[in-house]
Amino acid sequence: MSALDFLVELGTEELPPKALNALADAFLAGIDKGLQAAGLNYETKTVYAAPRRLAVLITSLATQQPDRSINLDGPPRQAAFDAEGNPTQAALGFAKKCGVDLSEIDQSGPKLRYSQSIAGKSTASLLPTIVEDSLNDLPIPKRMRWGARKEEFVRPTQWLVMLLGDQVIDCTILAQKSGRDSRGHRFHHPESVRITSPANYLSDLRAAYVLADANERRALISKRTEELATLQEGTAIVPPALLDEVTALVEWPVPLVCSFEERFLEVPQEALITTMQDNQKYFCLLDADGKLLPRFITVANIESKDPQQIIAGNEKVVRPRLTDAEFFFKQDKKQKLEDFNLRLQNVVFQEKLGSVYDKAERVSKLAAFIAQRIGGNAAWAARAGLLSKCDLSTEMVGEFPEMQGVAGYYYALNDGEPEEVALALNEQYMPRGAGAELPTTLTGAAVAIADKLDTLVGIFGIGMLPTGSKDPYALRRAALGVLRILIDKKLDLDLNDAVAFAVNAFGTKVKVAGLNDSVLEFIFDRLRARYEDEGVDVATYLSVRALKPGSALDFDQRVQAVQAFRQLPEAAALAAVNKRVSNLLSKVEGSVPTVVEAKYFDNANEFSLYSAIQQADQAVQPMAAARQYSESLARLAALREPVDAFFEAVMVNADDAKVRANRYALLARLRGLFLGVADISLLG
Repeated sequence: MSALDFLVELGTEELPPKALNALADAFLAGIDKGLQAAGLNYETKTVYAAPRRLAVLITSLATQQPDRSINLDGPPRQAAFDAEGNPTQAALGFAKKCGVDLSEIDQSGPKLRYSQSIAGKSTASLLPTIVEDSLNDLPIPKRMRWGARKEEFVRPTQWLVMLLGDQVIDCTILAQKSGRDSRGHRFHHPESVRITSPANYLSDLRAAYVLADANERRALISKRTEELATLQEGTAIVPPALLDEVTALVEWPVPLVCSFEERFLEVPQEALITTMQDNQKYFCLLDADGKLLPRFITVANIESKDPQQIIAGNEKVVRPRLTDAEFFFKQDKKQKLEDFNLRLQNVVFQEKLGSVYDKAERVSKLAAFIAQRIGGNAAWAARAGLLSKCDLSTEMVGEFPEMQGVAGYYYALNDGEPEEVALALNEQYMPRGAGAELPTTLTGAAVAIADKLDTLVGIFGIGMLPTGSKDPYALRRAALGVLRILIDKKLDLDLNDAVAFAVNAFGTKVKVAGLNDSVLEFIFDRLRARYEDEGVDVATYLSVRALKPGSALDFDQRVQAVQAFRQLPEAAALAAVNKRVSNLLSKVEGSVPTVVEAKYFDNANEFSLYSAIQQADQAVQPMAAARQYSESLARLAALREPVDAFFEAVMVNADDAKVRANRYALLARLRGLFLGVADISLLG
C-alpha cells in the first residue's frame, strides 16, 4: 500500500502564548485519534507551533483506508421466528438496526447474523473531517467569531495549508480554503510562502524568517540567553513557564541585553524580578552572590539593523514599572511593620474565626509554645507570629501579591528586628508546594507549623472539612507542610499537645468535641500518600498508625524501622505469630494477668521463651528510649526460634485456668515487646 507525507497548517492571528503548547498537543492528539479510528497507519507524527500557526506533520501516511468487514449477531433463531415461521419483532428490529431487509440477513446459524464488507476510502477524502474534528475539540475556554463569519475559534484564522504528498487536499475549514501557501514573518517576510512539500515545511518557513518548531526556538532562546548572561558575568533566571511563554511569543527570536538604573537595586530584588518577569517577560540576571544585576534580557521578534532602538524601547517601558515598585517600598518604610497590624483588625480571615489580626495573635502564642518544644527561641517565635501577617496590608504586597512574606522580611530588617525573626516572616509560608524549600530557622519552622495548625484547627472547628474536590483553605497542603517540616528537619514535636493548644486558643469560636482527634487523624492520614510515593507498603504505615504516635518524626522513625525489619528472614513468621497472638488475646474474657509466674510452667519451651523475652526486654528498653527502632526490631527477630518452639510444644488454651492465664500473660509480654515499635501483626 502506498504512503505519503501529510501536512496541515492553520494560520491565525497571534495565539494566546500561555495556551500555545496545550493547543498544539491537543491538535496532534486529535489528528492521531482520527487516523487511528480510520485505521490509517503512519510512521511518525510531529506538531509545530508558533505565534501565528499550528501545524502537524505525519510521515508515510497510508493513502488508502483498508477494507473492513462488519459482523453483527442478532437474536437466536427460536426468538426470531414464531411457531409458524413468521418473523418476530426481534428479527424485524435487528434487520432495521442493520438498515437492510430481513431477506439480506443470514438465517442459517443458531443466531441471525448480518455481514457486510465496507470498502476503504481514500485518505484524502477522510483528512478534512479528521482535521476539523481535532480543531473543534481543542481546549478553548472561550471561542470567538470575527467579521460576519459564523465560524468560531480561539483567534481569527488567516490561511490553511493541507498537503498529502505534493497534492493539495481540497477543502474549507474554519472559513479558510486549503492551499499550499503559508505566510512568513510579519515584518521580515510578509509575503506568502509556498510550501514545496510536507517534508520541506520547516526549511521553507525558515527561509521566510519563521522557526515553526517550538522546541528549536526554545533551545535557541535558552542557549543565547545563557551566552549573553555569561558575557555580563552573571546567570539568567529562566523559569520553565516563562521560557515557554516567551517561546510562544516570537517566530524569529533575537535575545538582547538591556539595563536599568542602579538606584532601583535598593528595592527588594524579588519585587523587581516579579514585575520584570510577570509584566514584561524579561529574563533577569544575577551575579555570583545571587544578587540582581541592573541588567536583563529581552527576546525580540525581529532581527533589527539597529538593535539599540529595541533595547532603548524596552528600557523605557520597564522604568515606570520599577519606579512603581520603588515608590511602594519607600511609602511602606515610612511606618513600622508592626503598625500595619492595625489595618488587619478590619480584614476578615474567616467570618466565624475573626480577623487576620486575631489569627496573628493566635499564631504568636502557638509559635512560642512550639518553639520551646523544638529547641527554638520562644520570644523570637512569638514576635515573628505577631508580625507574620503585617505585610499583607502594605502597598508592596497590594501591588505584588507574590511578595507576601518577602516584603515582611525586608521591612522587619529595616525596623531592626532580629534576622531570624525577619526570616521567619517569609519562612512561615514554606513549603510553598510539593518538594519546595523548607524553613531554615527554628523560628521560621515554629511559625510555619503554628500558622498551618491554626488554619487546620479553625476550619475543622467550624465544620468546613475539605471534600474530594474542594479544599478552599488548602488544608491538605497545610497538613503535608507540617509533616514535611517536622520529619525532614527532624523536629520532635508532639502534635497532640500542639493541636490541643491551638484548639484552646480559639475558645468558643470552635466546636471542641472530637476536634483534636479529627485534626490529628487528618494530618496523619496525609502520611499514607507520602509513604506510598516513597514505595513504602501501606501495611507498614498501618502497623505504626495503630499505635498513634503523636510525633511525626517518631512516626517516621518507626516506619523506617518496620521497612528494614520486613527485609529480615524472620519477619514474615514473627508477623504471623503476632497476628495469632493478637487473635488469641482478643478472645480472652476478662483481663490478661500482667505478671508471668514461672511456677505455672510445665514445659521446657515455656521456660526458654520466658527467658528469651526477659533478655530481649532488657536489651530493647534502652533502644526504645533512644528511639533506635531498627536496632530494637533486629534484636526482637532473635525471638523467632523460641517462639516457634513454644507454639509447637505448648497448648495455649490449657484446661487449667491458672496455667492458661499464665500463658496468656507470657504471650502478652511477647506482643508488648513488638508494640514498643509497631503492631507488626498487621504486616501479615
